[in-house]
Amino acid sequence: MKKALLALLTILSSLCAVAQNYPYQSDVLWVTTPNHTNWLYKLNEEAKIEVSLYEYGILKDGIDITYSIGPELMPVEKNGKVRLKDGKTLISLGSLSQPGFKDCQLVVNIKGEEYRHHIKVGFEPEKLSSFTKLPSDFSEFWTNSKEEAAKCPVEISRSFVPQYSTDKVNCYLVKLQAFKKGNYVYGYLTMPKKEGKYPVVFSPPGAGIKPMNPLKDFFYAENGCIRFDMEIHGIRPDLSDSTYQEISRSFGNGNNSYLVNGIANRDTYYMKKVYLSCLRVIDYLTSLPQWDGKNVIAQGGSQGGALAIVATGLDHRITACSANHPALSDMAGYKAGRAGGYPHLFKNFQGTDTPEVLKTLEYYDVVNFAKQIRVPTFMTWGYNDNVCPPTTSYIVYNSLNTKKESLITPVNEHWISTHTRHLILDWIKRNLR
Repeated sequence: MKKALLALLTILSSLCAVAQNYPYQSDVLWVTTPNHTNWLYKLNEEAKIEVSLYEYGILKDGIDITYSIGPELMPVEKNGKVRLKDGKTLISLGSLSQPGFKDCQLVVNIKGEEYRHHIKVGFEPEKLSSFTKLPSDFSEFWTNSKEEAAKCPVEISRSFVPQYSTDKVNCYLVKLQAFKKGNYVYGYLTMPKKEGKYPVVFSPPGAGIKPMNPLKDFFYAENGCIRFDMEIHGIRPDLSDSTYQEISRSFGNGNNSYLVNGIANRDTYYMKKVYLSCLRVIDYLTSLPQWDGKNVIAQGGSQGGALAIVATGLDHRITACSANHPALSDMAGYKAGRAGGYPHLFKNFQGTDTPEVLKTLEYYDVVNFAKQIRVPTFMTWGYNDNVCPPTTSYIVYNSLNTKKESLITPVNEHWISTHTRHLILDWIKRNLR
């Protein structure tokens, strides 16, 4: 039964992965091919894409496609229309004189139904640097904050979760007091049932307020790792979907979002609790008798990728870090006239473009934690991602001053494949001490 559920979750995950540019079981398929195979160009070099359109696997001919082109997540600079000939057409995206990405949005109407697609290409993104500055007292602020958080009494409860356990893996629901007395976080701990000593993998969550299911990453414990999938809000992760939806409506959206709660001051910002709670999870994982005493890995995607980098920058016990398309990265980048990082504060939230907020962001932006990392780090991201745009992923990667590796998957939007998930574990294994 558990294997069947895991298989179903994998299928659903795959469907979500293709729900953007490539809708599941769509009759219409876009194929967009840049004239540079790596989708990258020099500054001021013209970029072109060949567009092909298929219906039922047959090239469409003689129909019009409308397009709009501009720097990613910025106002459109050019609109146009082209007609498919022999099922194909060529579109010039122009160029950029500064490092970054351009986005081409495509729309076609077939039998009264609209189909959309988009593609981004980069212009010397390896030269991108952060708008966000590193404050002179960054280390002092976080050292003092860690010392204060460490005074919080240790309080841990752990309960066995039979429905998520197998003959090879034990699963536990863990509740930890963190940051201040009365504040809690939860998480699912999965570990090999076989006696032994194992590396620990700390995995913080993606953005939002939602229930958790550890099955999708069960393969970590099955391959000899202790894994902790963290919940950051102090809400039991096994509550019903409807309950979580009610909670999310209360403080998960718009200007009620936790992502802007207290953001006008570095000491009141909600994410201070989140960042420091990650360290209490590391305390717990390194106290387990099954820990190998050497390896602590931080791994996550999106907001989880951001928190993995933050924790690695704050905690020298972490020995390796893996992050895919990290959020919370160069969030003020819009002030430089280009895409900024999720949650896109100045676009999605009222009253956030203030000197006070900009100052707070300097202490919480992922790029400034990336600059503190001195352990092996792996990153992966795609170019078509509009949630955590490639501009900000490149900025994080460019900010790393350590042994680093990247897997760049241009076609990806805000997802990674099951294959890439396993490649991340392979990388972790290669970097064990």
